Amino acid sequence: MKKENLLIFLLVFCYGKLEAQYYNSAFGLNGTALKTALHNITKNHNTQSWPLWNYFYTTDVKNVNEVWDIYSDIPGGAAPYTFTLGANQCGTYNQESDCYNHEHTWPSTFFNDATPMRTDLHHVFATDGYVNNKRSNYPFGVVSNATWTSQNGSKLGNGNTYSGYTDKLFEPIDSFKGDLARTYFYMCTRYFGEDASWTNWTMANGAELTPEAITLLLTWHHNDPVSQKEINRNQAIYQIQNNRNPFIDYPFFADCIWGTGDCTSIGITDRNKLSTVKLYPIPTTNELNIDLGSNTTLFSWVIYDMTGIELMRKNVSRPSANVESISISELKNGHYLLLTNTSTGISRNIFEKQ
Repeated sequence: MKKENLLIFLLVFCYGKLEAQYYNSAFGLNGTALKTALHNITKNHNTQSWPLWNYFYTTDVKNVNEVWDIYSDIPGGAAPYTFTLGANQCGTYNQESDCYNHEHTWPSTFFNDATPMRTDLHHVFATDGYVNNKRSNYPFGVVSNATWTSQNGSKLGNGNTYSGYTDKLFEPIDSFKGDLARTYFYMCTRYFGEDASWTNWTMANGAELTPEAITLLLTWHHNDPVSQKEINRNQAIYQIQNNRNPFIDYPFFADCIWGTGDCTSIGITDRNKLSTVKLYPIPTTNELNIDLGSNTTLFSWVIYDMTGIELMRKNVSRPSANVESISISELKNGHYLLLTNTSTGISRNIFEKQ
């Protein structure tokens, strides 16, 4: 095989391992058919043993050994307190900020604490133990009358999210609402048809989301786009469980299952047309331009080599111009994967430097 052909083969193979082959059977489908395809892709993951403390070192880590806790962190602001991985794990707690433990965002009582759900890291987060206890098994929702508020602004109280429901709701801060929405989309897809022993509750019948939960979660999904935190967490869990959260990789899947989106015309060769992000010139030499189109905000970009090693990264602290230019003069000639996180979702593009 010629060297050039070998390079192209490796390029296609590596990219396929990252994305294309993984989701190949899902493209072009809609509704239940899409949900079934994603279930078949994500099922039979590598089940882990309880407890999950050691996995948090890669799935829920922030700033070296600091726990990334959705119930205490304030993205873009100063967290009221932080936990150190290992040193501050529960244990017992008497108040907020004492320690962190395992939060089953889909309460484990509703699947009878059974495996593999109990140890599925896609919905198990490291969170403040006291706040976790406050959240209890209450459904997520919009709180209009808070009876308790955490130090980062998460609220417990009453609201009108679900008709006929009069008990408490738990509302996380806006920065993590999308994270939890995509977690729930994952759960009811991964366990689609595997929920015979699950208990019905306000947010779901078995693993099927109720209509009011769908309305809430789609709103949260749209208002809080995929963050770099989620991208990193998804990749870390993939390394452990060998399955991914499709709604982080391709946010539009949620609308094609539960919303008004239509994925039937999406083929594997033109899936990137869903994004307004375009690259030029291709191939390039010393500079790569990201064309965002109009009304699109760039949050961050990351360049990986084709073995998955991160080479360059930039977090954009303010809305960028329509075109973002990247100096790639220090990169060796070859093929690379560019991941961009924008207000319209995540885009993955391959480019070649000559």
